[in-house]
Amino acid sequence: MQTSNDFFAVWTPRAQALMRIIVAYVFMQHGTAKFFDIPALGFQGIQLFSLLGLAGVLEIAGGLLMILGLFTRPVAFILSGFMAVAYFMAHAPKALLSPLQNGGEPAVLYCFVFLFFAVAGAGAFSLDAARSRA
Repeated sequence: MQTSNDFFAVWTPRAQALMRIIVAYVFMQHGTAKFFDIPALGFQGIQLFSLLGLAGVLEIAGGLLMILGLFTRPVAFILSGFMAVAYFMAHAPKALLSPLQNGGEPAVLYCFVFLFFAVAGAGAFSLDAARSRA
């Protein structure tokens, strides 16, 4: 049984890092869509000093920091709260307890994935890990 534990000890931080990078990349696209229309979703003229502008800044900056694994825990905590606020402001009024009905499923998932990273950290392949070794 020791072999199985060794396998998980080696691969869990790597899988965690892969999840962090992929989730952050997809999350960051929400911000690039808002400001640069990449990918094209029809956002036009988003003002930087607006609620959508703040969301775009958090999505781009937070997503980039998460991809790099830099300041992962505090950034993930902020992004988790941001997604909770987004859910309750934009989705919950439509159907409070049904994210599937109110379109808030991605916000709920991002909220709890980021909460996981706030607690668990970046995993392998992160600037946080490189800084802790130095």
